[in-house]
Parts: sequence; C-alpha cells; structure tokens
Amino acid sequence: MVGIITYGAYIPRFRIKVEEIARVWGANAAEITGGLGVLEKAVPDYDENTATFSVEAARSALRRRPVDPADIKAVYVGSESHPYAVKPTAVTVGEAIGATPVMTAADYEFACKAGTAAIQTAMGLVSSGMMKYAVAIGADTAQGAPGDALEYTAAAGGAAYVIGNDDPIAVIHDTCSYSSDTPDFWRREGEDYPRHGGRFSGDPGYFKHTLGAAKMMMELRGTKPSDYTHAVFHQPNAKFPQKASQMLGFTKEQIKAGLLAPTLGNTYSGAVPLGLAAILDVAKPGDRIFVTSYGSGAGSDAFDITVTDAILNKIDRSQGPTVEKMLSTKKYLDYAVYARHKGKIRM
Repeated sequence: MVGIITYGAYIPRFRIKVEEIARVWGANAAEITGGLGVLEKAVPDYDENTATFSVEAARSALRRRPVDPADIKAVYVGSESHPYAVKPTAVTVGEAIGATPVMTAADYEFACKAGTAAIQTAMGLVSSGMMKYAVAIGADTAQGAPGDALEYTAAAGGAAYVIGNDDPIAVIHDTCSYSSDTPDFWRREGEDYPRHGGRFSGDPGYFKHTLGAAKMMMELRGTKPSDYTHAVFHQPNAKFPQKASQMLGFTKEQIKAGLLAPTLGNTYSGAVPLGLAAILDVAKPGDRIFVTSYGSGAGSDAFDITVTDAILNKIDRSQGPTVEKMLSTKKYLDYAVYARHKGKIRM
C-alpha cells in the first residue's frame, strides 16, 4: 500500500507569451505556436529557483495534510537546474520543513525525469520499512539560450510528494523504467545553456522511451488504456504527449486534466509531477491514473496509481493552491524584463 500521502505544487506568477519571444527574434509566432502547441510559459521571479519552488511545494503538501516532520526521514529533489553545482537543494528543503537533522537527502539528476526517479527511490525506502515517510520533488527553472528553439518552452515550476503507507490518498501499485544511452539533449559543466540533437528528440528519444515504458507497465499490470481515468505524459511541448497518448490508445479526455504545457511550458523535472498534481486536484476515489515521465539521455518511468477514499477524509486539498489556480494567477512580462529575470543580461 505504498503511495502518495499528500502533495503540493508551485508555479511562479510571471509569464511570457510565445509571440513576444518570436517578435524579438523575428520569428513567425503562429508557426511556432502551431508546431509546439504552447502559447506562453512560466518565468521565475528574480529571487526564485529550484530550491524555493521545492520548499513552497513541500510546505503546501504539509499544509494539506499535517505530517510530523520527525517522521520524514528522506528528502530527494530532482532537477537539472539546482542552484548550486556543489551544495544540495534537498537539505535546504529538509531544513525548511523541519525534517533535519535525522534524515537522508540527495539531489537527483536525469534531465526531465529526475523527479519521478526520486519518487521511485522514496517508494523503495518506505516499502522496505526503513522509514515512515520520504519526500520526493521534481522542480526546475529550465534553460533555453536566447533565440534557441528551447527558449519558447523552457519554463519554471515544480511539485512535491510525501510517500508513505499510512492511509495514502493514492496507491502506487507498480513502477517500471525504460532507459538507454540516447544523446538527444545535454549540457556540459560550466555551460549556461543546453544543446540538443534535433533529429534524436522525437522518435529515438521521446517516443521510443515513453512508449517503451508505457507498454511495459500495461503488460506488467495486465491493463489497457481504457482501464484508466486519467493519464499524464512528459510535456516538452503540447504536441508530443498528445501524439504519444494517441499512439497508445488514450483519449483526449483522459489526458486533459494533466496537460499543462499549452499555458505553462515545459517545466522539465517538474512537468510530470505538476501534471499529476493537477489530476489529484480534481481526482475522485477509485480514479485510476497512468503516469509516464521522460528524461533526455534517455529514459522513462511509468506508474500505475489508484486514488483512494483517503483523498476525501485524510487530506484538505483547499489548504494548498490548485495547479489551475496558479496557472490563472499571472503577470505578463516583455522580453527585456523576462531576460533580466532569467539572468540572460549580464552586468
């Protein structure tokens, strides 16, 4: 009965529209929006980063369902934009929620699936009996070089999950992963922005691994797409998850609640955790959720989840802002202010 005890999310209020980025670089906004399915993206404030997102998301989770911090024995933060190259984000989160000092902590990296890898680790520690609760977080302030294709989607935000086996609001029945050495996206130490091998991004990268993990999970569980109420897939843009879900046999209605990319952008390690949080915001007991993340380099993690009655009587979802509420609370920036927010202008 290992599963999600409580959850929280955080999305910054600032946005920039795709058409504004396109205006600066003389690109065709309609063509870009049509190709990506993204209209705007979230932008961090000057003093926001992966650590602040993670703290806000974790605190939101604990407001929804009070958990004794002394029972939280692990904190893992998955991201590809940790504030420090050498200084863990996870201990900052542990300190902020009162879980230190008797806890283990680590920062995870696996491009955009580091957050789901953290969930898998937390599941293992809880199911083994080593600890009562573990916190797993996926968050990012994604990078995109000025004028690069990534700049139109690289966004900011994240979500936190407390994993345990004490009346979970959603049971995680199983998880599996599909991984290979596929160089579709990378950033060397010291470089400000990532690079990508365009021809590897689609079929050999995203689709091979996403479909591989998803099919493996349904084979393991003996299920089919129609058995699930909701499904969420990694969202580098809005087109890829819709195509992958269609190829697998899921309907538009099944992915609707978790498809955030059109008005959020790609939050990298935060993408699937945020999509799952949006689903849990509206989920009912008995709802079955299919989850598949993707991280460049490359790999996918899949999960089979069922929502329990505890979502009605063990957690107060109103004590934390919903994903929908945070998406609707926004302030638009022009490109110059956006560039300052993102540190693209160096003094």
